[in-house]
Amino acid sequence: MQNNSYILTVSCRDVRGIVAAVAGFISSLDGFIIEASQFGDPVTEQFFQRIYFSAGAATPAYEEIKKRFADEVGIPFAMNFHLHDMSKKAQTLLMVSKFDHCLNDLLHRHQVGSLPMDIPAVVSNHEDCRALVEWHNIPFYYFPLISADKKSEQEAKTWDIVQKHKIELVVLARYMQVLSADLCTKLAGKAINIHHSFLPSFKGARPYHQAHARGVKLIGATAHYVTDDLDEGPIIEQEVISVDHTHSPEDFVAVGRDIESRVLARAVKYHIEHRVLLNGTRTVVFK
Repeated sequence: MQNNSYILTVSCRDVRGIVAAVAGFISSLDGFIIEASQFGDPVTEQFFQRIYFSAGAATPAYEEIKKRFADEVGIPFAMNFHLHDMSKKAQTLLMVSKFDHCLNDLLHRHQVGSLPMDIPAVVSNHEDCRALVEWHNIPFYYFPLISADKKSEQEAKTWDIVQKHKIELVVLARYMQVLSADLCTKLAGKAINIHHSFLPSFKGARPYHQAHARGVKLIGATAHYVTDDLDEGPIIEQEVISVDHTHSPEDFVAVGRDIESRVLARAVKYHIEHRVLLNGTRTVVFK
């Protein structure tokens, strides 16, 4: 008997009969549904579904499941669908600059097994995090940005890493460089960024100090997919926490780093568990 399990995600125009067709297909292959989530968006008239199912004794191999689903359900309903083999971990590239709080948190979660992913490499434009990364026995690639006119060369090296390791997800764990429109296009739907939620109010250096000076009462963080619209990609996860007059600028920074780490980790987890589906400029997240 097989022990394989799969996650099937689908999106298509919301019409009658989708749920029955998908469930019936899985049943016909001797599959057993473990978890199912669905959402019909009345605004976009799109349907979204995520099904986690296990294979039975008569369930065919991955490629045959995928082909038969396309023929029997996907094409008739004009679906965008993905079938994910849960025995394979997401190949994930982490990118970082100098601040290591998000990187350190992700590496720890990976080490203890709470994030089911493989990290074949970490890329940085600074050397600051090399020791941390190599302590985890992960290759560290230092690609400095020497000048603006060398940006395409620097990004080409990063893209080589993506292709070499068949990267499925890129995480900008406080990578403080703006990706080019070309690289954003190549990584569409598979690159996640994190930033503080003060934007657009407090841009540039020392945003938490700027917020403290203005008496801000909420500190937050946003994790989103990367697009060539800076910090405006589809949002995956957000969180806010209250602060008050007793907090110093340094307290703001500490709280901010903590919340950035948590929000990014949740966004990464949702993505690698295939819980996030794109809905135009928004996302559907089956938590």
